Amino acid sequence: MIRDTVREFAEREIRPVAKELDEKAEFSHDITRKMGELGLFGMYLPEKYGGQGLDYLSYIIAVEELARVDSSQAATLAAHNSLGIGPLYYYGTEEQKMKYLPPLCTGNALWGFGLTEPEAGSDSRGTKTKAYLDAGQWVINGSKIFITNGSVDISIGSTVQTVTGEKDGKKQYTCIIVEKDTPGFTRRAMHGKMLWRASDTAELFFDDCRVPEDHLLGKVGEGSHIMLSTLDSGRLSIAAMGLGLAQGAFELAMQYAKERKQFGQPIIKFQVIAFKLADMATKIELARNLLYKACWLKDTGQAFGKESAMAKLYCSEIAREVADEALQIHGGYGLMKDYDIEKHYRDQRLLQIGEGTSEIQRLVISRYIGC
Repeated sequence: MIRDTVREFAEREIRPVAKELDEKAEFSHDITRKMGELGLFGMYLPEKYGGQGLDYLSYIIAVEELARVDSSQAATLAAHNSLGIGPLYYYGTEEQKMKYLPPLCTGNALWGFGLTEPEAGSDSRGTKTKAYLDAGQWVINGSKIFITNGSVDISIGSTVQTVTGEKDGKKQYTCIIVEKDTPGFTRRAMHGKMLWRASDTAELFFDDCRVPEDHLLGKVGEGSHIMLSTLDSGRLSIAAMGLGLAQGAFELAMQYAKERKQFGQPIIKFQVIAFKLADMATKIELARNLLYKACWLKDTGQAFGKESAMAKLYCSEIAREVADEALQIHGGYGLMKDYDIEKHYRDQRLLQIGEGTSEIQRLVISRYIGC
């Protein structure tokens, strides 16, 4: 039911405007609001916080179905649910949850995840943004970059990783909640993106930004744990984006192969095309089973870090492979913006980079298996 509902929504509300939004690099408040009305924000949260009380797999299927049509809208949903809402729900105090989560489930408010910096990408512990306590307030200085849902006017704040000192000779990382109108906090949208052009990507700047001491998320020194555990769950949503994009690219290739004629017959009748489609279908099925298993592990309270990294790695890689083969089947037409596969081909490229590169996923997996 969830799959059918979200697919129908994506076809009705998103597909007709996806190309225009992409061309204009325009964030859609209207679609975001409608996704909220459909109940897609906070799907896995208890109803007391404004959520739907569903399992994580239900949310992942929603992301998958949006990405089948448009990665930009899927990115807005995935980043907000996994990276925005997730840390607040899992690590916030009851007071913080009741304050922030209900409005974040409506589609009228978004939240950012301030981890990445100009010199801290794959090396999350390269954070240079610093914070110190002064007269009952955290004073923050530094910057963040590539923050999804960070700058649009409905983005009401971000969770920010900072360095708050040293303990036993090691940096002490701490997460702090920063609301959008906090003095010393400025945000700037990033433009000129190759992909996900209708999603919001921001730079965040902190110049003696003063935040009340009780805006701490978790405890002092828990920042790295909070951020990395959040990424474990976030990888599932990026995997869902890869799976959904691959499914969408496959369907476009199937449709084109049935309509395009060469040598007197539809090209789907040629074995070379049929075998490409067979390989694509097989990869998608494998990816879906791996991702859903990882979600099942999470939903049943079992360890899922290894499977999450595997799913993110494989789904993002098959998104690249399937989109590439789908474009090849389209031939020269696939290079034209008139055909949806052109956008799918661009959009897949971030999946091997965001929320941990493919190289980092392999590093994570290798540690889990004892290398």
